[in-house]
Amino acid sequence: MTKIEKVNFIVENLSKLYPEIPVPLNHSDEYTLLIAVLLSAQSTDKRVNETTPILFSKASSPKEMVQLSTTEIRNIIKPIGLSPSKSKAIHKLSKIIIDKYNGNVPRTFEELEELPGVGHKTASVVMSQAFGFQTFPVDTHIHRLMYRWGLSNGKNVKITERDAKRLFPKDKWNDLHLQIIYYGREYSPARGWSQEKDFITMKVGRKSFLKKMSN
Repeated sequence: MTKIEKVNFIVENLSKLYPEIPVPLNHSDEYTLLIAVLLSAQSTDKRVNETTPILFSKASSPKEMVQLSTTEIRNIIKPIGLSPSKSKAIHKLSKIIIDKYNGNVPRTFEELEELPGVGHKTASVVMSQAFGFQTFPVDTHIHRLMYRWGLSNGKNVKITERDAKRLFPKDKWNDLHLQIIYYGREYSPARGWSQEKDFITMKVGRKSFLKKMSN
């Protein structure tokens, strides 16, 4: 299969599997989304969704968040992991949003990535899910599947994002990145891979990967 044929097959089948695409992290506005995405780094959406209701019941805006101490924030988000650094970042970025952006989450990559604790992936998710910009945030599932499908070399997430944007139609990026995440979790996990289940990889997958898994 050519890469174009692979892309068409992937897009068509993911659209059938996931016609409705829920946003994985629970939030009520741009600010709570930003905090939830920041918290999800090196954690799971499930754990974040279990913890954020407690945090947001005490503080769901920058003004409310700066009223909490970093220790209070840290104690609430402890189950998520990396709580010392994440609590400091949340407190600092909330103050910056108040002082520099009049309490509103900034709407550009440059401004978002200047905030403490906000990297390119976090900024991409916020730009996509809060503001509707077409972006392609790459997580571990997308990175893994782009390699398995022979669409990227797997060297790093920057290259994977570049290849995804080059290959997939721009008007589908926001849907596709979530569809690939859901597919990766359900059909093509990092461990416990099954050729009976992962029909997309069986059809378009990298030959070296399929050979390795069949041994």
